[in-house]
Amino acid sequence: MSVKALYPGTFDPPTNGHVDLIQRGSKLFEHLTVAILKNPIKNPLFTVDERVEMLKEVTSSLPNVSISTFNGMMVTFARQEGASAVLRGIRAISDYEYEFQMALMNRRLAPEIETVFLQPAGRYSFISSRMLKEVFSFGGDVTGLVPPNVLKRLRARITKP
Repeated sequence: MSVKALYPGTFDPPTNGHVDLIQRGSKLFEHLTVAILKNPIKNPLFTVDERVEMLKEVTSSLPNVSISTFNGMMVTFARQEGASAVLRGIRAISDYEYEFQMALMNRRLAPEIETVFLQPAGRYSFISSRMLKEVFSFGGDVTGLVPPNVLKRLRARITKP
């Protein structure tokens, strides 16, 4: 049985935790679509096009991974893509509570789509895009927490104090 999966998120910016889940998800599913949510309410640092470029660069060696964007409800997009699974990462208990509620709502809206939870590698379990941007903006070193292409873009985008 072939399974297509969707890995949705804002990916602003993509972290090594995201990359870890993408690499592992590419081994679990016949095809994995990394789906960037167009959500201007979150006041993103990078444009959607920039996030697409960064993710295409870091997934170029994974032939069964594609990058896409979507608006609106994730389950609607998953159906359009023919996905029967949604990949979600869980870093901590606080993530689990939110993700569990979301998975139950998604199951109600689209019972044919399963949610699969993966934990990132331990060395990335504390990384969030929000925290990473904050640390970097105050001059903190985020080397090793984001792919080199993302670090280069962060350095170009954020002026350290």
